[in-house]
Amino acid sequence: MSVFQVAGSKSLMIFSGRAYPDLTDEIAEHVGVTVTETTARDFANGETFIKPNESVRGCDAFVIQSFTSPINHWVMETLILLDALKRASAKRITVVAPFFPYARQDKKHRGREPISARLVADLFKTAGADRVMTIDLHTAQIQGFFDGPVDHLFALPLLAAHVAKNYPLDGLTVVSPDTGRVRTAERWADRLGGLPIAFVHKTRDPNVANQVVANRVVGDVAGRLCLLIDDMIDTGGSITKAADLLFENGATDVIVAVTHGIFSPPATESLRNSPIKEVIVTNTLPIRPEQQFDQLTVLSIAKLVGKAIREVFEDGSVTSLFDGQS
Repeated sequence: MSVFQVAGSKSLMIFSGRAYPDLTDEIAEHVGVTVTETTARDFANGETFIKPNESVRGCDAFVIQSFTSPINHWVMETLILLDALKRASAKRITVVAPFFPYARQDKKHRGREPISARLVADLFKTAGADRVMTIDLHTAQIQGFFDGPVDHLFALPLLAAHVAKNYPLDGLTVVSPDTGRVRTAERWADRLGGLPIAFVHKTRDPNVANQVVANRVVGDVAGRLCLLIDDMIDTGGSITKAADLLFENGATDVIVAVTHGIFSPPATESLRNSPIKEVIVTNTLPIRPEQQFDQLTVLSIAKLVGKAIREVFEDGSVTSLFDGQS
C-alpha cells in the first residue's frame, strides 16, 4: 500500500527522488508502505519534470532524496517535486535528506563568499517544505538555517555497535581527524565505555579544495588500535593522511568510521591502497560498484529513518531516537 493511515483522515505517503531509489524502498519497507509512484523525466535541454501519480490532497508527504553526484541535478529535482506536492494540496511536506547538500559551505571564511547551506535550506522552504530530516550534519548550526522543524538524526549508535561487536575495546583509542571533531570523538569515547581520545592537528589551504596537511598527533596512540571518526569521506585525503600519521606514531592498526561515504576520486584507490584495516560507512549515499573496495563495510540507516518518519507522522518523539546525542 502506498498510503499509511491512522484514525481519522491522516495519511502518510513517501516519495522518492531518482538519485537513490533503493534506499527509499528500504526505508518505506520499515515504515510499512510502498513508495508512491511518480512520473519523472529530463528534457533534451536538461530541464527536469516530476509529478506524483496519485492524489496527495491532505497527506503527510515525505520526500526522500540522496544528494549524491550530480548534486545540483538532484537538488533541482527535489525542489520541483516539493512544488508539485504543495500545489497539489499536500498537508505537510518533509524533506528527508540523509546527506544534506552543500553542508560544508556553512559559513563565510572570507569576504564575498556564499553561505550555500543556508541557501539550500531557503530553497527547500520556498519550494514547499515544512520540515527537514537529515543525518549527521557537517555542523550543527545548519539546523538553524531552516525556518521550521529539523530532525537531526545520528548514525553514531549504529556505527558504534558495529565497532563494539567486532573489535576489543580494551586498547582502543578514538581519534578525531582534526580539532573540530574532538567533541564528536568524546561522544564516541563515552558511547564505547570511556575510552581515551586523541586528535590530529592539521592545516588546510582555504584556496585549495580537498587538500589538507596532517601535522602531528595530540594524544598517545602508540601500541593502540585507533578508531578514526569523521562525518564524511570525500576524496579520502584527510582520512588517509591522518591514518598514515597514526601509524607513524606507533598505532598497531587503524579502523575508520564515518556516516557519509561520498568517495569522490581518488578516494577508492587511496583507501584500497591504505593500510587501514576497515572503513565503516552508512548508506546515506549510494556506493557504486566502482567505489567499493575490500576494506569497506556499509551499514544501513533505513531502520533509523523509518522510525523517525513514523514518529513525525504520529506526532511522537523524534528526540527519543537521538539516543542521548545533542
